[in-house]
Amino acid sequence: MNPRAAYQPADERRAGIVEAVLALASATNPNDISTAAIARHLGLTQGALFRHFPSKDAIWGAVMAWVSEHLLAMVEAATGAQASPLATLEAIFMGHVAFVRAHPGVPRMLFGELQRAEGTPAKAIAAALLGRYALQLRSLLEAGKRAGEVAEDLDTEAAALVFIGTIQGLVMQSLLAGEVTRMRRDAPRVFAIYRRGIGSAS
Repeated sequence: MNPRAAYQPADERRAGIVEAVLALASATNPNDISTAAIARHLGLTQGALFRHFPSKDAIWGAVMAWVSEHLLAMVEAATGAQASPLATLEAIFMGHVAFVRAHPGVPRMLFGELQRAEGTPAKAIAAALLGRYALQLRSLLEAGKRAGEVAEDLDTEAAALVFIGTIQGLVMQSLLAGEVTRMRRDAPRVFAIYRRGIGSAS
């Protein structure tokens, strides 16, 4: 056991467990990550792990809660920092890509949870995250219509889905290529196409 790890406060230990899962998920299928592997990564026993989380599902729920909190905080920060709806959408797009580059285990966790047939706390959090994200995007797209930046007849619900799906496509291609950094190179060109597709003709 790691002696330093043994004396961490509970909040720090729980945060460390979440970080360990994300680190392991960056290179491993989340379905293959065992509590033994998490404990080994942290230099702990499984007993020490379960003193902070009662089950593996509880750990996964904490991971998804962390993802939701930080991704939505990025969206909120971008929304408050930009001068126009389209500039905000671009900032969110680039911020999401940067978030995934910094935490490559996140999309693996999200995809893994959303594909599970059974309901879990983590899956519910992931679904709620996507719902809140899409709602914010629709609000920005409607604001873009009012500002004359977005086509008046745009289907904002579909446009929000395309926005999220475009990021997911970038992520999947990067994961398949084993080159997460390519997202930063491709993202501006891809967003430019999205922007032309939703833009006002005026």
